[in-house]
Amino acid sequence: MTVTYCGRPFSTAEVERIRALTATEPHRQAVARAVCQEFGWLKPDGGLKVMSCKVALLKMERDGLITLPPPLHPYRQLRDHRTAEAEAQIPITGSCGDITDLELLQPASRAQSYLWNELMARYHYLGYQLLPGAQIRYLVYGGGGRLLGALGFGAAAWKTAPRDRFIGWTPQQQRARLHLVVNNARFLILPWVSVRYLASHVLARAARQLPADWQARYAYRPLLLETFVERPRFTGTCYRAANWTLVGQTQGRGKLDRHTLRDKPIKDIYLYPLDRRFREILTAP
Repeated sequence: MTVTYCGRPFSTAEVERIRALTATEPHRQAVARAVCQEFGWLKPDGGLKVMSCKVALLKMERDGLITLPPPLHPYRQLRDHRTAEAEAQIPITGSCGDITDLELLQPASRAQSYLWNELMARYHYLGYQLLPGAQIRYLVYGGGGRLLGALGFGAAAWKTAPRDRFIGWTPQQQRARLHLVVNNARFLILPWVSVRYLASHVLARAARQLPADWQARYAYRPLLLETFVERPRFTGTCYRAANWTLVGQTQGRGKLDRHTLRDKPIKDIYLYPLDRRFREILTAP
């Protein structure tokens, strides 16, 4: 029997070995590192895929396959975590042209990281979830340094037929180069911010800024962005205005839908090339 988490299949023997490591390693971070080292689970730059492994281990524990050590530093429930900066502010209105100092800043401290988490937990309809794999998060500031929103980019979906048809790659090419596709997993404009065209402007800024930021952090440049927009909750207007391309819809199946229940929301799939040669590179022999 084989189970798949975060795009990696695990055999019964590997799950047994992970179960043994959870009993000998002192904490979850150590378990994740040990699993990556033992199975050679590496990032494209040769580093250990610890973040993806931690997410995979949490999902294994949720499914009853393993029991992890208790967290080294238990974090308070996000619903109980409140900071003044994340409280509702004086409404910000107008047009995007009125905001001349727009900035997308990566969290540079533990407090800023917790702020990003809190914003998602309190104001994003999907709430806060740990982003799997390689990732970059941004806090959006403007209008005199006021907080406007937040974005999160992480690992691409393992398989999605409309995207894969759009690229035209083979399953072998997809497995080798999926890391060159990055998922815009979270996008939030805060509820008290009502600025015309701001959302599409932030998306355009992120598309320009992310490749260099990703290169600096992970030593390679992504070629394509993807995102999933739930219907009919959202229409994807800001993505279309930022020149993202609608390539199809999901089938309403979650990652664990082995019985074709199709009980998940239908989502539109949008893509944004970061390099004009993205298709040529992703499908090269």
